[in-house]
Amino acid sequence: MTQAIPNVARNTRQRAEVLTLLREVEGFHTAQQLHRMLCDRDAKVGLTTVYRTLQLLVDAGEIDSTRLPGGEQLFRRCSQSRHHHHLVCRSCGRAVEVAGPAVERWADQVAAEHGFTDVGHTLEIFGTCAQCAR
Repeated sequence: MTQAIPNVARNTRQRAEVLTLLREVEGFHTAQQLHRMLCDRDAKVGLTTVYRTLQLLVDAGEIDSTRLPGGEQLFRRCSQSRHHHHLVCRSCGRAVEVAGPAVERWADQVAAEHGFTDVGHTLEIFGTCAQCAR
């Protein structure tokens, strides 16, 4: 069963397959990894379509995106709909969603000090998870 993608202008079978996969897998994955998973399911989805769909889903607020320190972009469907941050393992890509009220206050204060309004931010903290550290 394909599922509609909220807030995206044109739903296609391929886009629905990407979203369905993101709902089933845990953690952050590259577009290439997601494309490989879709191919393993015999989905007929091109890599370009996967990239385009992921960007549409990020823009619609349906999934989160982060970049590793080396610049590689990762994607995942988050369980929280409210603003949050991530602790991301550099080794395995495992991510933990965390709230950051002190970060929120600091960002608002810095923005106000400089006359900025309607601000947003992202924060990813990278490290090595306990399992990979063993």
